[in-house]
Amino acid sequence: MLFPGGRLPLRIFEARYMDMAKACLKDGTPFGVCLIREGREVGEPAVPFDVGTLARISAWDMPQLGVLQVVALGERRFRIRSRTVRADGLLRGTVELLPDEVDAAVPERCVRCARILERVLREQPELFEPPHRRDSASWVGARLAELLPLDPGSKQALLELDDAVARLEQINSLIAAAPAAP
Repeated sequence: MLFPGGRLPLRIFEARYMDMAKACLKDGTPFGVCLIREGREVGEPAVPFDVGTLARISAWDMPQLGVLQVVALGERRFRIRSRTVRADGLLRGTVELLPDEVDAAVPERCVRCARILERVLREQPELFEPPHRRDSASWVGARLAELLPLDPGSKQALLELDDAVARLEQINSLIAAAPAAP
């Protein structure tokens, strides 16, 4: 899952995705990242959820012939309006950009979420692209939604929320309900 402002390292080896990445790099265009609703990531085209995130390649390397490693950064959320499958199996679509979500400061009742993320930032700052907006409900909620071991459907539901505080409150409730670590 990729949320706006997130970082997604990818290892690309299928020809259709290599061609897509090459075109994105050449033209400076983003590509869409969606959770798979039905099917598999490799092989036949999968059926994606309708809401996803635009991703722009920020860094790339080809450590061996036929394998492209990229880092993509999440931009805006979108909704798929129509899609087609090209002959090579790549899904192409027409999308509608969703409005930027309503952001706010991290509410007092969700400070625990910000503290958890601050601890992760101290231990692994390379996981996140700057700026680290620790006071933003949108940034804190999105980063936790990416990191926490939630089932994919829960992450998708969090991505589809337009209200950053509502997302952070849901994550806060999930953390509060989780069993304490030994």
